[in-house]
Amino acid sequence: MRPKKAQEEGAKPLADPKEILLETSSYPAPHTHALEPFNSSSSTPVHPHSPSGVLPKPHVGLTPTILRVTLRRNGKRTRPNYLHVPSAKIFGVVAKAALVHAHKKRRQLGTQLEMLRPAGLWRLCRLSWAARVPAENLGRRDVTSGVSPRGSTSPRTLNIFDRDLKRKQKNWAARQPEPTKFDYLKEEVGSRIADRVYDIPRNFPLALDLGCGRGYIAQYLNKETIGKFFQADIAENALKNSLETEIPTVSVLADEEFLPFRENTFDLVVSSLSLHWVNDLPRALEQIHYILKPDGVFIGAMFGGDTLYELRCSLQLAETEREGGFSPHISPFTAVNDLGHLLGRAGFNTLTVDTDEIQVNYPGMFELMEDLQGMGESNCSWNRKALLHRDTMLAAAAVYREMYRNEDGSVPATYQIYYMIGWKYHESQARPAERGSATVSFGELGKINNLMPQGNKSQ
Repeated sequence: MRPKKAQEEGAKPLADPKEILLETSSYPAPHTHALEPFNSSSSTPVHPHSPSGVLPKPHVGLTPTILRVTLRRNGKRTRPNYLHVPSAKIFGVVAKAALVHAHKKRRQLGTQLEMLRPAGLWRLCRLSWAARVPAENLGRRDVTSGVSPRGSTSPRTLNIFDRDLKRKQKNWAARQPEPTKFDYLKEEVGSRIADRVYDIPRNFPLALDLGCGRGYIAQYLNKETIGKFFQADIAENALKNSLETEIPTVSVLADEEFLPFRENTFDLVVSSLSLHWVNDLPRALEQIHYILKPDGVFIGAMFGGDTLYELRCSLQLAETEREGGFSPHISPFTAVNDLGHLLGRAGFNTLTVDTDEIQVNYPGMFELMEDLQGMGESNCSWNRKALLHRDTMLAAAAVYREMYRNEDGSVPATYQIYYMIGWKYHESQARPAERGSATVSFGELGKINNLMPQGNKSQ
């Protein structure tokens, strides 16, 4: 797919934007208390392997770790070995190990580890952009209360994700020379969302793609089904580099938590792999219900709780073995049992929730983490750990390969996807019959074969 031009004949804005958008002052602005990313001297990410593609020989043996993991899987008890590397040599650069002061502080969201990092230590291992935070900013994290800061529209809402950092991650991913290299998963889910739109036998004059990214759903829709398509995302670069589509589109820079649209505006709202980064998911669903017209439909997809369980288990085992404990490196996800309840509480009816799994094979763990960074899906939790030791990363890669590798040597990564469909109430919709109006009981249904004539049975 080729990025569309800034001025495209088919993508003309509305003559009067006030018909759709609210005034800027009429809805709260996103929080801007997030931290700045780590500013390195080079824009190229540091990889944990050499340019030749061969991993440097580690200073610690990975065989004991693999052996201990194998013994534990067989039900045998082992003694952990808390081993730290005093120094490391990568790409000919000798870096002194840092003195790590781990002050465990009890947080409502979990244990927060604050680590001081001297200059040059970040070169020891490749970190995601979510973890590249200056050491002097670590003390500024305001997560002691575990709730939204003052001015939030949802009091006592858990403030789990750094939304400003997520915006920077998505902007960085959209600026890469070849963003299509990492679009395979979002394009696949976008096509499945489009299939669900085509399953509804009607046209949608006005539709919205919430958290559109580079337009992964719009490229699979046609102008016979969608009249005009609004694409809203928190990342400006993603909107600028959106993919071509035959539908007239309007780009809107907006946060999924604060939608700048009027009530009863859209006939269709779609969202693909975006809502799992929202802090207040119940309120976000209520806003989607608010901007839908009566008899409008919402079709969405988000990551499920078992997403990347292989990577999660490998990091936890390696970090527990090497450092005596682990911290979250994979963001939390919503359980499927709660999703239907949240949709119903937001006002949707005629709900449909189904689960699907997509498994992708990678050469190794580091290639998986590189693709996650290219997708803009790096961790942005407030209680994330800012640093992983090099030997811990290498041990995690070895555990990953030992526990989950395929016959061809690749390692799988599982993405669990929740698909949801909800309708806004309208009097023309089919409604369930009143309680007690049934004429046949469930007990009589079991005897239906005895009540049918013999001729009908043979048919």
